[in-house]
Amino acid sequence: MKLYDSLQRELRDFHPRDPARVAVYGCGPTVYDYAHIGNFRTFIVYDLLHRHLKRRGHEVAFVVNFTDVDDKTIDGAAEAGLSLHEHTAPYVEAFLNDAETLGVAPFSAHPRATAFVPEMVAFIERLVANGHAYVAPEGSVYYSVPSFADYGRLAGPRAAGVESRSRIDAKDSGKRDPRDFALWKAARPADRRVGAVWDSPWGEGRPGWHLECSVMGTALLGDTIDVHLGGEDLLFPHHENEIAQSEGATGRPFVRFWLHVKHLKVEDRKMSKSLGNFHTVRELLDEGREPAAVRWVLLSAHYRNELNFTLSGLDEAAAAVQRLLDFRRRVADLPAAGPGLGLAVRARERLADFGRAMDEDLNTPKAVAALWNLVRETNTALDRAPGEASSTDRESVLEALAEIDQVLGVLELASASREVGHDAEERIRRMVEDRNRARAARDFATADRLRDELAAAGVRLDDTPTGTRWSRVRAP
Repeated sequence: MKLYDSLQRELRDFHPRDPARVAVYGCGPTVYDYAHIGNFRTFIVYDLLHRHLKRRGHEVAFVVNFTDVDDKTIDGAAEAGLSLHEHTAPYVEAFLNDAETLGVAPFSAHPRATAFVPEMVAFIERLVANGHAYVAPEGSVYYSVPSFADYGRLAGPRAAGVESRSRIDAKDSGKRDPRDFALWKAARPADRRVGAVWDSPWGEGRPGWHLECSVMGTALLGDTIDVHLGGEDLLFPHHENEIAQSEGATGRPFVRFWLHVKHLKVEDRKMSKSLGNFHTVRELLDEGREPAAVRWVLLSAHYRNELNFTLSGLDEAAAAVQRLLDFRRRVADLPAAGPGLGLAVRARERLADFGRAMDEDLNTPKAVAALWNLVRETNTALDRAPGEASSTDRESVLEALAEIDQVLGVLELASASREVGHDAEERIRRMVEDRNRARAARDFATADRLRDELAAAGVRLDDTPTGTRWSRVRAP
């Protein structure tokens, strides 16, 4: 397995530091608002890596945090007249719900920054003691960038100059060097109003944003993490600062592989509420979009390439998901009593192609191509000799499809969103039977009306030589 390491700027063979466990940290959402599809592009990549590592047989400790204390969360709480926890808790819950809706498998831990403040204070004390941090007159504590000789090795030229300072630290004063960043911020009136204040040896205050991920990551995964992920916008200064403070405190390499996810555009433009192209998961669902189609779009491009999200692309994704569901049903419904078509060998080959593609730095376009090759080759063989498929053919194709979906997570998501309750199933069956009787009586107006009503409810009918089959093609 190879992963592109942003630090070394090359593809590298990946092996976990501890053969018994892969330690992975992903920067999670700042919970001051609902996460949008650009955020979820990154989290779907997290999910793909998580699923692929597990498919390869690894035990995975995967931590994704919640930033529930920073300038944005505090300002939002103050504006809403709420405590910090009251303001952020609904957004935490919404994120977890949206992630589940898009089929993101549960991560090992979702730590909140506010739960690790004592550990953050201890971490800062270590940095002050070893000369990597200093206390400013007003009670804030800053990391001394000049004290860390390797500062800038992740970001390269972007780390040079005052103009690249963090958006969060831009207004700070009391620094010895303009590049220094806050580890601890002295309490402001706004912090006190929302309850974002903790005791420390330097007075009341709160942790700096960059510090939070370093402390949560090392506390839960150890001083050296195998893989650290985040959006490309976090590479500098956030991840650069994480390296400096973590290695300054522990004296050990902080991360072995850095993975950064490219931005998402919407209709070829940067996503913006003012442009009317800003989408959240819940808004797309309210418009009648299916979770599986949204997931399919978000995983369709390689994570290091820009993804252009379009509504027409979402329609195409829905059609692709339906094609896969139809394929799975066709194979599952095979009589499978023939001598065999050799599909077991082809299924294993396409499954191996899929695994190799995912091993190539999570190359999802190539992996999806392997899936479509499985569909095409199987359909071609069945079209030529529909009665010759064997039970081995059927089971091998279904097993390969299921194993691929263990990573892509699209079919399981589509099936779950289209589940039909007992009462609804009975109603559909009665309508199908009524339609069949109307057709037999040549009452085509009634038959057509029933078909249209079923279609409006997301039910598709297929009239076959052995009878009428129905299937849910979208959520009602």
